Amino acid sequence: MTTPAPAPAPTPSANEAVFRKSLRDMLVLLGVLTVLGVGIGYLVDGMAGVWGALLGVGIALIFSGTTVISVLRTARSAPTTMMAVIMGAWLGKLVVVIVLLVILKQFDFYNPQVLFLVSIAGVIGSAVLDARAVQRGRVGYFEA
Repeated sequence: MTTPAPAPAPTPSANEAVFRKSLRDMLVLLGVLTVLGVGIGYLVDGMAGVWGALLGVGIALIFSGTTVISVLRTARSAPTTMMAVIMGAWLGKLVVVIVLLVILKQFDFYNPQVLFLVSIAGVIGSAVLDARAVQRGRVGYFEA
């Protein structure tokens, strides 16, 4: 008897390629933002600035990463399923970020201004990179 040949791995669609690039670019941006934020945060307020920068990068990762990962995980699903997952993830991350900020408000080991600036830079930078990836991506109108 012969063993059946393994099924070929599904090739990524053009949409998946665009969002993989977007995820990669976002992770590079957050890596650079971590290095710069920690350095500048330390110069601004010592260890409190470092903690503010690290928390800001974490918040930006939660806020920006969940959308891209949701799209990648549901790329081959029905459009209604994809939108339900994306909207659920958006609502979930919004609740998580708000709860995290409420909890962090009672502590003073971090610099809130550094946290704010780093998280805003990460979220806006990630949105710009997402838009650039979609604009430059070669996605057809239909797939056979």
